[in-house]
Amino acid sequence: MPLVTVRIDDELKRGMDRIPINWSDAIRAAISRIIGEASLRNRVRAGQLTDRIRTRSPAGFDSTKVIRQWRDVRYGYRGRR
Repeated sequence: MPLVTVRIDDELKRGMDRIPINWSDAIRAAISRIIGEASLRNRVRAGQLTDRIRTRSPAGFDSTKVIRQWRDVRYGYRGRR
């Protein structure tokens, strides 16, 4: 497991010494929480960006025709239509 070192001031250390908890676990939990919150913010932001750039298809647009055209271009016409 990687080692992370954190510097704190004397007053904070004295406060930590008065509370009998496993500070390594507490710090790991805090870091995990912050990472989770950042990940959620990133997903929300990605959704917002997707919504902003999304456009409506024009009236009468047939996606199956477009897909068929691209597949014919990519793989060659195979006698369909």
